[in-house]
Amino acid sequence: MKSLFKQNIILLFLIAIIVITPLIIKGDSEFGGADGQAEEVIQEINPDYEPWFESFWEPPSGEIESLLFSLQVAIGAGLIGYILGVLKERYKVALNR
Repeated sequence: MKSLFKQNIILLFLIAIIVITPLIIKGDSEFGGADGQAEEVIQEINPDYEPWFESFWEPPSGEIESLLFSLQVAIGAGLIGYILGVLKERYKVALNR
């Protein structure tokens, strides 16, 4: 049990390093999304390009957009965690038969 705890602590430490390192190395950089970069490339290739459709609703601010994105991530992570938990329990039950 202690080795599993040590392993989890080491993994959390490595995750923290992976997340923090780019922020230290490129701290003064802007971390933009892929949508903005794609739009710039499209405008360079074809300045007359017009999108096929427009968004039917634009969030009132960047904070609300970030909130909605975070909510989407949380729901997806919860769903994946639930599915993995159910599959793990089914596997345990199948082994005990």
